Amino acid sequence: MRKLLASLAFLALAVSGGQATAETPKDTLIVAKDISDTITLDPAEVFEFTGGEVIANVYDRVMMFEPEDLGTLVGGVAESFDISADGKTVTLKIRAGQKFHSGNPVTAEDVAFSLRRVIKLNKTPAFIFTQFGWDAENVDDLVKATDAMTVVLTINAEFSPGLVLNALQAGVGSVVDKTLVMANEKDGDLGYEWLKNHSAGSGAFSLKAWNANELITLEANADYRMGAPGVKRVIIRHVPEPSAQRLLIEKGDVDLARNLQPDQIKGLDGNTDVVIGKYPKAGLTYMATNDAHEILGNPQVRLAMRYLIDYEGMVNSFLAGEYKIHQAVWPSGLWGSYDETPFTLDVAKAKAMLAEAGYPDGFKIKIDTLTEAPFSEIAQSIQQSLAKAGIESEITLSEGKTLWPKYRARKHEIIVARWSPDYIDPHSNTDSFAHNPDNRLEAKLTGKLAWRNAWSDPEINALTEASAKELDLTKRKQMYADLQQKMQAVSPFSVMFQRSEQVVRRKNVKGFVSGSNFDLVFYRNVTK
Repeated sequence: MRKLLASLAFLALAVSGGQATAETPKDTLIVAKDISDTITLDPAEVFEFTGGEVIANVYDRVMMFEPEDLGTLVGGVAESFDISADGKTVTLKIRAGQKFHSGNPVTAEDVAFSLRRVIKLNKTPAFIFTQFGWDAENVDDLVKATDAMTVVLTINAEFSPGLVLNALQAGVGSVVDKTLVMANEKDGDLGYEWLKNHSAGSGAFSLKAWNANELITLEANADYRMGAPGVKRVIIRHVPEPSAQRLLIEKGDVDLARNLQPDQIKGLDGNTDVVIGKYPKAGLTYMATNDAHEILGNPQVRLAMRYLIDYEGMVNSFLAGEYKIHQAVWPSGLWGSYDETPFTLDVAKAKAMLAEAGYPDGFKIKIDTLTEAPFSEIAQSIQQSLAKAGIESEITLSEGKTLWPKYRARKHEIIVARWSPDYIDPHSNTDSFAHNPDNRLEAKLTGKLAWRNAWSDPEINALTEASAKELDLTKRKQMYADLQQKMQAVSPFSVMFQRSEQVVRRKNVKGFVSGSNFDLVFYRNVTK
């Protein structure tokens, strides 16, 4: 604890601008990052980027992509699996010898409890499992520990078995320590209030502290099944300003800077004390229009707005080196991607379409987005382009903890936001962007972007469901191409960009891994 307090005191001095040695502690990885999107660290609820990254290091999941091979899905807590011939039953064998941070053994009952808990709490990401026909009434029967090291899952819906395994790799597939969680239960909440800012995992690190908009501290698990991590602790410091992150990384007061923008990256050219790593990501940036809005609900209007985005202007200026143009709902570079980009800035075409829709003089609208770069800059670019067609817009900037609840309550008009898959299968994104089987406000399908934007299309719903069930991979791949092409024409989503994360690290830092997805970020192999 003394070492931890010393590290925190050191970091506070560095951030405040006081005199400090330009070298971080050898056993501590200090990260500068905007962590304002952190709302919770309960794996049954986490649905934000920073939270997803944290739980990836704190919890092992049923299935995993390990940092040593991010292209191969392997067993995590489950050592092996067997799928029945009809695809309806998945039998998991739990890896022997695993222990939680508490010292409790990891058992089949912990796995079953963790999966059932997701369903019973029914937080935003629960839809990843409810799509398998699991609900609060039947999940105890469909998810069972049949002995100390065996879990049997019954799939109560028609889905490709591969999709089921991929879903078990999502954050909600994290396995929690049932004994510890239930010891902190209050009023039947399954430990929810406690687990929001504590941890009960078996991963490479445990959570020691989370102070909102200040820092997140992780402590190494020396008994981790893959061996002790290379550093004893990780401190993720909230540094929202990219310029401040650049200053800290140049001085050596932090080991990693996670949110530098292209202009700061360019300014580091020739600095031999730092290394710039580029990590292709599956993260998408998109603009969405609320279909419940009187004007934005007009299909002709939302299609016209796709031609009022200066895609090339942005990627060739303030987004240079970090984003590329991508206009479909599943990222490029992954199986099932659709890479056609039919939209460019065309004000004349957009104005003609708006006139046909009955708005030759434009209209007034509100745009919500994040405070952090580059979202405010993207919103400003869109604002300028919209104005060329007579659309007057007002931008509201919010931190994630404010913006995401507003979005999930359908209280936006236009939003500029980001999205990354929950697991590596096209259904992860199409189920959210395309599938909305119940558009009623009281349905509260908050994990689905289609629902958040009050949009539902029967043909698109049917194609999404059929694509998830198709067993022939060639046919399934073509179905996803067809679905994404249709989405470009009729949906409320203007997908604009796909990200490549640029991480700046001090040259003595080795082993940092950032995979294609937002929650495939690993610290356990880092050494200094």
